[in-house]
Amino acid sequence: MKASDAAQQSAVDLAREKVANALKDEAAKQALEIERLKAELAATATEKELAVTTAVTSIEKQRDALARDLEAKATEQQLRESSLREAHAAEVKAKEEQIAYYKDFKAKQSTKMVGESLEQHCEIEFNRVRAGAFPRAYFEKDNDARSGSKGDFIFKDFDEDGIEIISIMFEMKNENDTTATKHKNEDFLRELDKDRTEKGCEYAVLVSLLEPESELYNTGIVDVSHRYPKMYVVRPQFFVQLITLLRTAAMNAVGFKRELAHVRAQNIDITNFETELDTFKANFGRNARLASDGFNEAIKRIDEATKDLEKTKDALHKSANNLRLANDKAEDLTIKRLTRGNETMAAKFEEARAIGGPDAEAT
Repeated sequence: MKASDAAQQSAVDLAREKVANALKDEAAKQALEIERLKAELAATATEKELAVTTAVTSIEKQRDALARDLEAKATEQQLRESSLREAHAAEVKAKEEQIAYYKDFKAKQSTKMVGESLEQHCEIEFNRVRAGAFPRAYFEKDNDARSGSKGDFIFKDFDEDGIEIISIMFEMKNENDTTATKHKNEDFLRELDKDRTEKGCEYAVLVSLLEPESELYNTGIVDVSHRYPKMYVVRPQFFVQLITLLRTAAMNAVGFKRELAHVRAQNIDITNFETELDTFKANFGRNARLASDGFNEAIKRIDEATKDLEKTKDALHKSANNLRLANDKAEDLTIKRLTRGNETMAAKFEEARAIGGPDAEAT
């Protein structure tokens, strides 16, 4: 082998060795990178597994909490249902006892006493709460039958300023179970509305024990405003509750009523002022007319008196003139004139003169 070939071979071998070393180094680096990636992948897998485990644990905790909450709510619902059933049973029992009481109560009374007892029951129930709930209320029997009919009770309540809060006309209806002709609540609504209107009440309430089997009326408070405005039918046990509900609702309108009363008072003051002014003007006009008539009458009488005085003056003037003429005639009167043409009288005067002497001659 030639020296140049040996050198070339050596260079090739050296290059190969360098390439081999480089490949080994690259392979080592890649092996390290692979191990690092494997380690990262393992770490990521562990992290993911931990996250999954954590999420599963959290979900399981939530599931257990929801299960416990659901179980608690189910228990609570069961308790509530049980309580409601007991309350309903107690309410049903109470109503059955009350129905039985009223049936027994009515069986022992006459028809008149049945109606009066319901009125007394409502009056007693109201008086029990009057002092605390309705201290300024008016609740009395309606005794005004001038229109031909009347309700049973009238309720009115007022605020501290005396402004009316609410007014209710009450009618109480009941009848014996043995009554042949059974009345219905509907039979009394028209007359109740008429009584409410005539007495100026805002609401009308029929307190009734009629139709005892009616599910509608046994609910307690029945609004029949679709038939007659602001009208209700109630069982006796809801009598005071209805008054309270209506009064509470009416309290919201007290401010408007107070303002209305204030405006009405102002209008009344203005009306009174105008009335007094008109009365004053009328009286003043009347007095002025009377004064004018009296003045004219006085002037008329003065004119008449003046005319009378003028007539009297003329009469006096005429009398004075006549007196003057009479005086003149008297002064001109002599015995000669008186005896002129009367020989007898002349002879008599001559005899008198002869007897009387010179003085009689002079005459």
